Amino acid sequence: MENPRAFLKSLFDAAVEAALPQADIAKFLPEKPKGRTVVIGAGKGAAQLAQAVEAAWNGPLSGVVVTRYGYGAKCARIEIIEASHPVPDAAGLVASKRLLEAVRGLGPDDLVIALITGGGSALLPCPPKGVTLADEMALSEALLASGAPISAMNTVRKHVSGIKGGRLALVAAPAKVVSLIVSDIPGDIPAFVASGPTVPDSASPQDALEIIAQFSLSLPASIMAHLHSKAATAPLPNAPAFARNEVHIIASAEVSLQAAKSVAEAQGIPVHILSDALEGEAREIAKMHAALAKYSQGPRLLLSGGELTVTLKGSGKGGPNSEFLLAFAKEIEGHANIHALSADTDGIDGTEDNAGGFADGSTQMRIRNNGGTPATLLADNDAWRALHLAGDLLVTGPTGTNVNDLRAILIL
Repeated sequence: MENPRAFLKSLFDAAVEAALPQADIAKFLPEKPKGRTVVIGAGKGAAQLAQAVEAAWNGPLSGVVVTRYGYGAKCARIEIIEASHPVPDAAGLVASKRLLEAVRGLGPDDLVIALITGGGSALLPCPPKGVTLADEMALSEALLASGAPISAMNTVRKHVSGIKGGRLALVAAPAKVVSLIVSDIPGDIPAFVASGPTVPDSASPQDALEIIAQFSLSLPASIMAHLHSKAATAPLPNAPAFARNEVHIIASAEVSLQAAKSVAEAQGIPVHILSDALEGEAREIAKMHAALAKYSQGPRLLLSGGELTVTLKGSGKGGPNSEFLLAFAKEIEGHANIHALSADTDGIDGTEDNAGGFADGSTQMRIRNNGGTPATLLADNDAWRALHLAGDLLVTGPTGTNVNDLRAILIL
């Protein structure tokens, strides 16, 4: 293969294309109601979904959707608000209030279409009584640094919120709420996507407290006091207010992995999908992938999805995909036949503007040649700088979807 990197990028493009539900959005839309139709949404792909709903909906509608800064899309009837991710800000607080206002006072003949994608947790800050926005920001920062899986993080978040954990749908009752969800959660559990603003689950404040203890989180006193109060209890799925509601997963990692697999097999490369729901510490999962790659006979492609985490111990820049690649590069140094891509399908990995990047047997050498020490950079969680020095960053910009990470390991 003359250009392994271009081949890997084509797999990423196919995975993203398969995760864009806009073209098929019409088949998921409910029947028009007797009353009003209100569209609400949150997440890094929510604005593009709102745009698609506007184009497909034959009738009046209004609404408001919040997305990350720079991820907006032009809509004529649905208001698009941009706010901060992954740490919330005041614009997100305004957005939460606007979404709650949009669904308050609706009747049984009205319809709410909820467009929910990954990233919605940070974009919908709504601190309960006694908790401030600064407290919720501190919670977000602590969770992001903890190494906790996304399901655990969102269990805590939904119990420190006035909008998550089904509370937004509760405010919309007795209107019917139809949630269209692009899943970035391993296992595709709807209630975990964006901390489930319109989809309740059975988790309790005690579950949140156990996660806080497990990961030794140091949180503001106001949050701990709230979690020990009755106000932290979220509505349960069997509440009568949710009886008519519908939930549909309209895009997920599994579909994207199958799309990438098809591209590779069309070029005669055998493919093995390890999992669409991997979780764990990025550098540890990297070791596992590297071991499989080093002892696999090529040509072969290994694919995996899911959401990895990073327990922050340093002060560097990056994200789970970048850290995966830097750790992977250490394990395969000198193996000229191994090439890897790891990237987030939403176009952003962690704190910087890259979706992820690439790694091969010479990545560590290029880092050293440009003045970096790979081991030191990894210890400082400075994977972005390492890949920048190697020329291995992948920058795509916003993709309009979010079905978590794609890892593709090519063995030649």
